[in-house]
Order: sequence, then C-alpha cells, then structure tokens
Amino acid sequence: MNRRTKTAAVAAALLITAGAAGSATASGDGAGGGREAAALTGTAKLYRPAGDDITFSFDAHLAAKDTMDPQAATGTFRYSHYKNGKGGYAVATVDCLTTGGTVAVVTGVVTETDLDDLKGKRVGISVHDDGRRDRLGYSWVGRDAHLEVPPCLSAAPFEKVRAGTGDFRVLPWHPVYPAE
Repeated sequence: MNRRTKTAAVAAALLITAGAAGSATASGDGAGGGREAAALTGTAKLYRPAGDDITFSFDAHLAAKDTMDPQAATGTFRYSHYKNGKGGYAVATVDCLTTGGTVAVVTGVVTETDLDDLKGKRVGISVHDDGRRDRLGYSWVGRDAHLEVPPCLSAAPFEKVRAGTGDFRVLPWHPVYPAE
C-alpha cells in the first residue's frame, strides 16, 4: 500500500470512529453523560422604539433522567425593564420547561425582585429561537395579567428581540412514550 492510500485509510477510520462516538453521545442514555432532555439558554434585549431597556436571560435545563417530567426542570431566568431610570427586575427559579423544535416555554416562581407584588408569583415566558431574529412572549400580558399562571404555560412569543442581541438556544424535548 502506498503512503497516500495509507493516509487516506487512517483518516477515514478516524472520521468513522469520531462519527460513531458523536452519535453515541448525542443519543444519550439517561444515565448521565448523555444529552439533556431539554434546555433554554441565552440572553436578549427586546426591541422597543421608545428606548426601553428590557433584558431577558435564561439558564433552564431538564435532565435526561427527567425526560417525562418537565416540572423537574432546574435553573433560573431573569428579566428587567427600565426606562428613564425607572423600572425593576425579577429572578425566578424554574419550575417547568417544555420545548418543541425551536420554541420553548418556561415557568418559574419569582424569588428575587425589587417589585414587592411580584415576589412569590409564578410567571411564564416563551421563546422562539429562529436563528436570525428571536422572539419572546410572557404571561403578564392582557387584562387578566394578575391571574395565577399554571406551570408550563405562557403567551405566544409575540415580541421581537433587538437586532444583534438574541442568542437564545432551545434544545428540543423528545418525550419517550411507552410502546403499546
């Protein structure tokens, strides 16, 4: 075998081995070391023509072992809204995360805030990670914004993020149903 053929054979073997290892890692086995069941991460600022400074950040995860229990999700999310030196912020502990394709819905209970009437309340946020200009929605919109939000629910992602700020990443959830 000439040197060029040997080099090509070794390179092909390495690529095949790397591909097999990558496939095994991506499939996950639910016993650690594999792909988590779902995730929502990233930060973005909302677009508002009046100059409001509105930021949302997410670090929400659902472990592979909890694939069938989105309410076992962990992490936090934070949002703030300021304009002309007035406004507030909130930090919530995640209590549910569902994702489908490039859309995620996360809910959490506010644990830290400078808005007294918000502490201890559950809020929901939705994200569409479209790879170009992400979108976001939240549960405190509409006439009945004061109602209790159930876990795993929010409004559709109706807000546009400011160009160049959306780095949301949604890891799609793939529930595993028992065979019939």
